[in-house]
Amino acid sequence: MKPGIHPENYRTVLFYDSGAQTGWLIRSCAPTSKTMQWEDGKEYPVFLLDTSAASHPVYTGKQREHNREGRASQFNQRYAGMMSALKKDK
Repeated sequence: MKPGIHPENYRTVLFYDSGAQTGWLIRSCAPTSKTMQWEDGKEYPVFLLDTSAASHPVYTGKQREHNREGRASQFNQRYAGMMSALKKDK
């Protein structure tokens, strides 16, 4: 590496996804004050992630089950009782 081009706090940081309980060791200057012992037995500064490719539904294929019917069908189901009541009033 070229000397003098990286910030002073450039070090190996553990990026840890708590949802998937997995992590990656990456050289970074991400701000963190917490540390965590990693699989190799060493303690690293840890940057906690809420979501990563390991836990995000788009990447894991565990997406929510969507309603297979269209919007018109949903509307009709939701307001079926109201429409029949309006017809009776006339």
